[in-house]
Amino acid sequence: MWLGKVVGTVVAPTKNDTLVGSKLLIVQPLNLDGMNTISLQVAVDTVGAGNGETVLVSTGSSARRVMNNENSAVDAAIVGIVETIETEGISKAQYWVHKG
Repeated sequence: MWLGKVVGTVVAPTKNDTLVGSKLLIVQPLNLDGMNTISLQVAVDTVGAGNGETVLVSTGSSARRVMNNENSAVDAAIVGIVETIETEGISKAQYWVHKG
């Protein structure tokens, strides 16, 4: 599982049957220090996430289990929306400069 920030959406009118009805979001993975990583990922939204939100993303077979279909074409699924992050003795740069 990893943390990311929703930065956009994907519209795919034609897609595999296992993805019909699914909302696809573009997620930018974040390091634990809140800095963006280079790559972008597409993930199925299972929790109603929106643009700019910090989310938890599950990948691989765990993502397929979230979809209740082991044969789905899902490799990444948003499984949570992050409200706060707490760590013992480590400042998260004032929690990413107040989630900016």
